[in-house]
Amino acid sequence: MQRSIPCLLSLTLLAGCGITQDNGLPSKAAKPVFASVETEPVASVNDAADDPAIWVHPTDPSRSLIIGTDKKNGLDVHDLAGKRVQSLPDGRMNNVDLRYGFSLSGGEVAIVAATNRTDQTLALYAVDANGRLSNVADGKIPTGMADPYGLCMYRSAAGEYFVFANDGDSGHFKQWQLEARGERVGARLVREFGVGSQAEGCAADDGTGVLYVAEEDVGLWRYSAAPNGGSDRTSVDTVADGNLTADAEGVAIFYGAGESGYLLVSSQGSNEYNVYHRDGDNKFIGKFGIVQSPEGIDGTSDTDGIDVTSASLGSAFPQGVFVAQDGKNTSPSAAQNFKLVPWERIAEALQLAPL
Repeated sequence: MQRSIPCLLSLTLLAGCGITQDNGLPSKAAKPVFASVETEPVASVNDAADDPAIWVHPTDPSRSLIIGTDKKNGLDVHDLAGKRVQSLPDGRMNNVDLRYGFSLSGGEVAIVAATNRTDQTLALYAVDANGRLSNVADGKIPTGMADPYGLCMYRSAAGEYFVFANDGDSGHFKQWQLEARGERVGARLVREFGVGSQAEGCAADDGTGVLYVAEEDVGLWRYSAAPNGGSDRTSVDTVADGNLTADAEGVAIFYGAGESGYLLVSSQGSNEYNVYHRDGDNKFIGKFGIVQSPEGIDGTSDTDGIDVTSASLGSAFPQGVFVAQDGKNTSPSAAQNFKLVPWERIAEALQLAPL
């Protein structure tokens, strides 16, 4: 695997360094940034870590957590220093997402959803005030899929909670509405549609009601996230003649005020991350890559899942954090993990205006 050129310099000088792609050529268009934290590696070897979700602590943001999938074992939960604080060996979890404020048992909880490829189900967890995850699924929730793969969640303006998941190579999506059933949570199928070919990464914008889907060899699409949204779609960017390099993978949304903010997509084949405007037609802004840091944290490559938050997470991440799966964790050589990049480094590199 081609690694990023070791640029152990300041962010300003890093602008003169390139991001090494798989063909060995630097992408001068990608602005280099480096991570400040990396998580402990997953327990499973080879292709195992996949998708992260950021949980923001309700009263002390510095105690926020990164929930990541080990797709050979389950879910791992890490603190903002990268230390594993909980492991849930509940099956081959592929993708994960969460939403806040779900009414359950007389209170409100954050709900975490994941695709479990071991038994082809949706896994559902509640996060308590201390950040501990517990299973709240109302029994086994079958997906009816041969290989449940990508997943994302959506909270509508009416306060309804939904889960989207897709089926392996087929590109077939399903949408379920989550329902409180006593102390448990169930899911009711409300929609199905086809993308056309293999897809995994997706993200739903709770503010605009838009669902973004990355069709791996084709590009990024925009759908309605509403349960009656049908299959109409609009192209945001393409692999063939656009700004993406196959596979188009993880998708995440950086929320600003109103409809401002940014849409981020993992361009896996070029080891880069594309940034688009969140509003309007999602105009392309630029791209960045994660290179080796002065402290020796290696850059990322072959990234699957990503997540981002605009919430201040204390002194370590005052303007938010971007989290990316690293497909080949090389310094030192170990199983795959996740890298954490302070948002201000990305904003500076791409000269993004404050929101």
